[in-house]
Order: sequence, then structure tokens, then C-alpha cells
Amino acid sequence: MHRRSGCAKPRLARRQAFLALAFLHSVSVEALERPLPKPTDAAYVEARLLEALTEARLALEFLERGITRNAAGKAFQAWKALLAALLRLEAEKLKAAAKTEEERKWLESTAIPRVPTTKIVSLALKLEEAGHEGVAAWTSLALNLHDYQYHGPDPDMALSKFRTREEAAEHVRKLAAETARRAEALKNRLRWTEALQRALEELRRALSSRNP
Repeated sequence: MHRRSGCAKPRLARRQAFLALAFLHSVSVEALERPLPKPTDAAYVEARLLEALTEARLALEFLERGITRNAAGKAFQAWKALLAALLRLEAEKLKAAAKTEEERKWLESTAIPRVPTTKIVSLALKLEEAGHEGVAAWTSLALNLHDYQYHGPDPDMALSKFRTREEAAEHVRKLAAETARRAEALKNRLRWTEALQRALEELRRALSSRNP
């Protein structure tokens, strides 16, 4: 009897871990599949931040499963969603700094809702001008992970800036941590919902539980 009880505990722990992971999947899918509010809606920022935190958590989950290229893609999507939230928050500043009416219209119609990958560096520089220090450097890292998603490790560093899976994995973790930090720093600038807090806590737990 005593021996059987001892065997049951690890099984129970594994089942609890499985159920927790299944719950995370259901919450993550629901958050990512829900239609986005219009960029003119204040809830747009909340939705984009929830997307950023959820994608970052999924990136770490892919790392746990050893799927590094998918993890890199998720980390990039997380950062892109965070930039969308920042662009919406700073929309008035950015439009005021725009040099032409055409540029102002482009910010509203394309930059904020889509964050085009081909323009992501210039948008990050605009955000730095609006007060978000260091965003451009982190955006460059996100783009490197975006390349890694398609090309994988490259010892010659011609198609990818990461020579090994381990290098890419380390930078996925760094970008996920920075996504969490910047999202949390926005708490006082929007309606911080229970869903955002849960997503942030899940991401923080995943970051802190990394195996040495």
C-alpha cells in the first residue's frame, strides 16, 4: 500500500501539469483567435498586449519542447504585437511628428493596425523618438529571430545571425523577458485587465522556471 501511494504521487503531479498545460492552450488559443478591436478603440491596446504576452509564453513552451524555430517565430510575433500597442498609445505624438499628411494617414491606416515587417525598424525608431528607449535594438533582435524561423541555425551567419539552436533559444528567452518588462511598464497607461495580469504572471512563471 505504501509503495503504491508513492507511485501515485508522481502520476498525480504529471496529470496536474498536463491539465495546467491544456488550460494554457485553451486560454492562449482563445486570446489569439478573438477578433481585434478597431485601432481607434481604446481596447485595441489591451488586446495587442494580451497577444504579446500570450505569444511570448507560447514561444517559451516551444522551447521546452525543443522546437526552436517555431519559438523564434512566436517571439517575433509577440514583439510585433507589443509594437502595435505602443504605436497606438503614441499615435498622437507620432502623427504630430509626421512631416506630411500622407505619412499621418499611413500611420493610422497601415502602421498601427498592421506593423509591416518591412517598416518595423523605422517604426521602432519613431517609438524611440516618442520616449521608448532601446526599442530599436530589441526590434533588430526580433528581426534576427524572424530570419532564424525561416533559415534555422547557420554556422556561416549568411542567412541567419544564430550559429546554433542554443544561441537562438537564449535570445528567444531574452526577447520574451523584455516583452514582459515593457508590457508591465504600461500598467498605468491603460485599463489593466485580469486577463492581462494572468497572462503576465504565466509568462513570468515560465521565465523563472527555466532549467539551468
